Amino acid sequence: MGPSGSPKNLLFLFLLPLTLFTIPFLGSSSSDHTNLVYKGCADQKFQDPSGIYSQNLKTFFSTLTSQSSAAKFFNTTAGESQSAISGLFQCRGDLSNDDCKDCVSRLPDVLQKVCGKAVAARVQLAACYMRYEVVGFGQVPSTELLYKVCGSTRASGTGFGDRLDSALGEIAKGVQSGNGFYAGGYESVYVLGQCEGDLASGDCVDCVKSAVERAKSECSTSISGQIYLQQCYISYTYYPNGVPGNSASGTGEEDMGTGKKNTQKTVAIVVGGVAGLGFGIACLLFLKSAFKKKREGKRGGY
Repeated sequence: MGPSGSPKNLLFLFLLPLTLFTIPFLGSSSSDHTNLVYKGCADQKFQDPSGIYSQNLKTFFSTLTSQSSAAKFFNTTAGESQSAISGLFQCRGDLSNDDCKDCVSRLPDVLQKVCGKAVAARVQLAACYMRYEVVGFGQVPSTELLYKVCGSTRASGTGFGDRLDSALGEIAKGVQSGNGFYAGGYESVYVLGQCEGDLASGDCVDCVKSAVERAKSECSTSISGQIYLQQCYISYTYYPNGVPGNSASGTGEEDMGTGKKNTQKTVAIVVGGVAGLGFGIACLLFLKSAFKKKREGKRGGY
């Protein structure tokens, strides 16, 4: 005859791992958005005996972070004359307002930590970036290559090059019709592209086409790549078994807009199923206990 409290203890032990499982999952996406991708810092430092540059930079950071809860792109200038500082932030086009704000709010600390008092600096996190320069600092061409990442895994078999070409070609079409942002899947290749928020449509398309050519030449047969130019960036990832979260993977163009929802739905089904199983076990244990008490009651003359 087991302890009278065992059903409650077993139920607690079952639900505890479920709680520990769901908490890390719900918090994982936010941290992914703020991973550092690259930094660029000018060699020159502020000569700032009066503190005017530091004050302007502080105002600049404050203005941008305050705008990040309502906009995914914003540029501004803080200060006047030769001490003015200009710059901007941009979030990835599919980010929620809360995630954009969370991402941008981290950028000032990261910039100051990695670039110090540089007169011009840029930091790219996974889902947002910020850049600034003191007035008069040399401008970088819009299609200048800033950073690249080419996956170490190489594609095997035939047909990869054609699939990649087709998928990359969709980015230029997508940014033109999507206000400078596009994310989608095409024949097992997930692609993403974005232009700086104030870039004209034609210039945006030209920038993305330059990034695509860079991806083809720099990353060649890599199954993934990221190309960051001054005013646009693209990325691609090849999934041999189809882009995750899409029922039509590998059969042509796929709408990636529902990818996040599909993932959330799958997780909800799994967690709901596990919770349902736990409830069923609790009911069985309760019934077992009730029948046991009933049998003991009959032996006692009730």
